[in-house]
Parts: sequence; C-alpha cells; structure tokens
Amino acid sequence: MEKLNIQRLKRTLEYLESKQRELKNQKENDTRSLESMIQYLKKDMMEQFKLSDHVLLSMKQEIKNTETFIVIVRNIIDANS
Repeated sequence: MEKLNIQRLKRTLEYLESKQRELKNQKENDTRSLESMIQYLKKDMMEQFKLSDHVLLSMKQEIKNTETFIVIVRNIIDANS
C-alpha cells in the first residue's frame, strides 16, 4: 500500500474511532443514524483501500464488530508503515 493511502487510511480510521466513541457515549439516545454512518464508513474503507486484499480472515464477521475492525485496520497500517 502506498504511503499516501496509508495516511488517508489513518485519518479515516481516526474518524471511525471518534464515531465509535460517540456511539458508546450515547447509550440512552437514539443511535440508529450514528450506527448507520459507522457501517457505511467501514464498507467504504473496505472498498476504497481494498482492505480485503490485506486480510485472510472473513471480513464480513469483522465488519460487524467495529472494535475488531478497528484493530484489524490498525494492524494493516502498522504492517504497511
């Protein structure tokens, strides 16, 4: 993965992490729109950065769990930095 793509992936991951924190903090409020945004962002990251090329596991399972997805993306960034 190119350095420019790694930098963009890092920024996108930071944004995803901020939305995940926001979701955790809104326990009692309606979080459907935030959850939808997070799901869309994860799918977009998978397509835009071709993350499935870097992981041998079934990404469909990991995409459902945002915390696991974040860890996997961090590992991809570390391996390509």
